[in-house]
Formats: sequence, C-alpha cells, structure tokens
Amino acid sequence: MGGEEGKKAVIDKHYFESYAKIGIHHEMLSDRVRTESYRSFLLNNPSLVKDKVVLDVGCGTGILSLFAAQAGAKHVYSIDMSDIIDEAREIVRENGMAEKITLIRGKVEEITLPVEKVDLIVSEWMGYFLLYESMLDSVIEARKRFLRPGGACMPDKCSMHITAIEDSESDGYLQRLSFWDDVYGFDIRSLSTEGTVDFYKESQVISSTSVINKFDCNVVEVKDLEFVGEFRLEVTRSAKLDALLTYFDIEFAGGCDQVVSFTTGPQERMEEQTHWKQTSFYLDEELEVQQGDIVAGELHCKRHSKNPRALEVLIKWEVKRGEHKVKSKFQTYVVE
Repeated sequence: MGGEEGKKAVIDKHYFESYAKIGIHHEMLSDRVRTESYRSFLLNNPSLVKDKVVLDVGCGTGILSLFAAQAGAKHVYSIDMSDIIDEAREIVRENGMAEKITLIRGKVEEITLPVEKVDLIVSEWMGYFLLYESMLDSVIEARKRFLRPGGACMPDKCSMHITAIEDSESDGYLQRLSFWDDVYGFDIRSLSTEGTVDFYKESQVISSTSVINKFDCNVVEVKDLEFVGEFRLEVTRSAKLDALLTYFDIEFAGGCDQVVSFTTGPQERMEEQTHWKQTSFYLDEELEVQQGDIVAGELHCKRHSKNPRALEVLIKWEVKRGEHKVKSKFQTYVVE
C-alpha cells in the first residue's frame, strides 16, 4: 500500500491506537456534561430505545451500549476498531449484559452486522471544533448502510458558534504568541497558526455570538462538512480583541420523548466545562475595540491537505466602527 492510501492507513492506525489507551476514556467518562447527556437521552426516550435494535458506532468502553441495554433495547451492536474493545467485552460481561450487547471489532465501513437494519444509531463522534478527527464520516456511512427508513441517528442537531474574546487579563495572549518568537534562539512563529484548544471563561467573551454552521446527522453528507460560515459579532464592551473563539452545541431532539441538549461554550465553573473545551483562533496582534463595533467575516473550514482527520481553517474578518473600517485581515490556521 503506497501513496495517499498508504498515508491514510498510517494516520488511521495512529488514530485508533490513541483510543486504546485508558487515559483518554477516563477523560471522556469523567466529563459529566457529556456522559450524563447521553445517559439522559437513552434512559428517558423509550419510544426510540425500548425494544429497539441499537448500533453504537465507536463504542470505546461500551458505556453508551450499557445505557442502551439498561434502557430496554432489544439488542445493541457495538463497533470499535481500537484495542479498547477487548476491555469493553470484559466490562459488558462483568455487568451481566453479554446477552444484550454484541461487540464487533472493525471499521464500520467494512464490518457486517448479524442483522440487516437497526432502529437507532448512537455515537459520540464529536472532536475538538466539532469536526476534528472526522469520525462523523463513519457515522454517516453507518447510517447509509444500516439504519432502517424512519430510524434515528443520535445526537441529531449540531451547531457551531463563534464569538470574540479578550485573553489579556492574565497576559495569556502575549504569552501564547511571544513564546514562538524566540525558542532557544530560533523564530518559529509559523507554529502559532494552530488553533488553540483550551478552557475559557464566559467573562472573557466580549461580543455577541454567531452560528457559523449547523446540520442534522440524519441527513448530513460528508461533502457538507467542508463549509463557509458567515458571522457578524457586535462588541458588547470596550476591550482588547485577542481571538475568535468557537464552540458547538448538541441536541438529541427529533422524535424524542424528552429533548436533551448541551453546550461546549465558555463557562465560569469548571464542572460545567466539557473535555472538548473551546477552540480559539488568535489574531497576530491585539486590537482595541469599543462597545458597538462590528466584527464581521467568514470562516472557511476544509480537510487538511496532508491529514484527512485534521482541519484547515481560514478566517477573513474586519472590524467596523460605524461606517469606518478599523482593520481587516485574513489568517489561516490548522486544527490537529
């Protein structure tokens, strides 16, 4: 195997190996916002789960499969390509669910299920900036191959948001950018173009918020995951504009007895944050803005040219004060 196909195989190998490590699953299971949302959906929506055949794509430790079985699913088929599936088998057996849950190692694009169709697909596929790691591709493939007409793919409603932040209260902005100016005597500022994944507080937000992308997992196609989103942000207080910050919201909505939703947006309390944090894109220099200024532009998102699980982001923006243009620029970033 050579060329682009060989490169993709290596990238996929590293991706699946990363999910074989217990630490990453500890982080995800410790995220109560995430895990409790899935639990609430599965336990409180009997019309979608009880006596239904469920497919868990990327099952990891099997926690979602266990919730589905606990909620009365007729049977759960759990797929994962990572070695963690061996641990999941033991967890399922120890919890007395081996008759209700069948674990299958493999890629969803390649495996065969013991049944022709399923009633419900559930998956925790989201990455940083929502789309990092491109796992949604596999969920879309599972939907096309295995979901019966009228079945549900959950969560279904996804939206991506952008806002402006100030990060100078703790000199965070200057620390992040100046670090790359002199690394053991070398200028490696080109690395500062990477999107920054970190926790931010709601008090750092200095503008309104715009939705830059939204879709329904029951109908979205892979081609839709490369997009251009327009934004218009009104500055709510005079401050230093340091970065444009993005986050996403998730809903379990269509056909639900009880709608469940959560946000990955900035929070003051750490217990309300998620392991996805927020992804910010720092300007190459701070900009003084005043209340009422408008920050408007476009965010372009596409697959990384060398790594299909990573993303390339181009942001074009301008700041206007009344009819006067204060500044305009475009910057490119990677999320990897």
